[in-house]
Amino acid sequence: MHKVRMPLFPAYAQAAALMKASTGIAPKAIRDMIKAIQDQTGTPKNPVDWSNPDAWIAERLEGAHAELALKIWQTDNQVVNPRHSYGSWLFIKTYDLMEVDDSGCWQPSKRGRKFLNRDEATLKWLDDEEGLLALLELLSGLEMAKRSDILPEWMAFLHQVSKFASDSSCKTTLHQRLSNLVARKLVERQGNRYQISPCGLEWINNSLDAKPDDPRKAIISGVNRYNLQQKQLLKDHLAAMDPYQFEALIGELLRAMGYEDVEVTKASGDKGVDVVGSVQVGITTITEVVQVKRQQGSIIRPVLDQLRGALPYHKAIRGTLITLGKFASSCEQAALFPGAAPITLIDGDRLIELLVENQVGVRKSRPVELLEIDISAFEDVKYEE
Repeated sequence: MHKVRMPLFPAYAQAAALMKASTGIAPKAIRDMIKAIQDQTGTPKNPVDWSNPDAWIAERLEGAHAELALKIWQTDNQVVNPRHSYGSWLFIKTYDLMEVDDSGCWQPSKRGRKFLNRDEATLKWLDDEEGLLALLELLSGLEMAKRSDILPEWMAFLHQVSKFASDSSCKTTLHQRLSNLVARKLVERQGNRYQISPCGLEWINNSLDAKPDDPRKAIISGVNRYNLQQKQLLKDHLAAMDPYQFEALIGELLRAMGYEDVEVTKASGDKGVDVVGSVQVGITTITEVVQVKRQQGSIIRPVLDQLRGALPYHKAIRGTLITLGKFASSCEQAALFPGAAPITLIDGDRLIELLVENQVGVRKSRPVELLEIDISAFEDVKYEE
């Protein structure tokens, strides 16, 4: 039996909202509404804006279609834009989460009721069917990773269990399932990078428990304990470094991240700036200044204001403040103040992740190879009589 069957994979909260909104309604009415929306296509010169359902539902739909679309939109705090309800519809149909009652209307099935109640066994079964457990297992052995870092192993997994084969379909399935896991807080996202969360680790470990004597759980647990230990050792070493060596290390980090003309400033006369570099943003090269604070406590607003005030001295249009500690809430509020030069805040945890990601002060060992039987290879074997 194939897995990872859904070409359009929704967030579970979206599927649940559509189920609630469509209870007591004939499934044909829901499908007709979806078709009525899909039939409305724009042109490159006159595109259709679907971003505001409160506006477009009244403008483009009538009668029962408009009523149903509005009901879907208003269910569960507007989690489903009716324009994008087709993926949830397919998910509900594929896994029999709704069934038709004697009056011809949809009602949650036994499995559907468990899904709505967030029954752990049901959610994990769905996760397994759609490859989410495999994706979490893959992420559990990685640090912060881009989708491109995950894609090769995800494609290898799909080729074993799924009919998805093209590069574009594999990329789409990966993006949709990562979005599902982020929405459920099983995966954390920072920009274009992903990392399994503590909740995700617990979820996957408990799922592997269901498989007797599965040694992968011990491998995953051991790798994560070891990596956490190494990160703490790295943080302790940074805290004990000579301040000027620490600034030089940040310069190396910027170079590894693609910055050019990186210069660690002199001890005096730098207007509070420790490192200066240039970086390509789109088609423009800009100068960025960095101030480094090796302290473990919280950075407060005046430190940020000082860095922002130093930008003109270096002809810079943005700055970055790096600390081994944390930032006070006043700093976070002022970092992207409207009309002021933006200041990026990097705390101790984020700094460790950047050092690991760019392998500055960290060396990644060779990955452990796990062998898995490819049953499909045996199915393709032809015997000659």
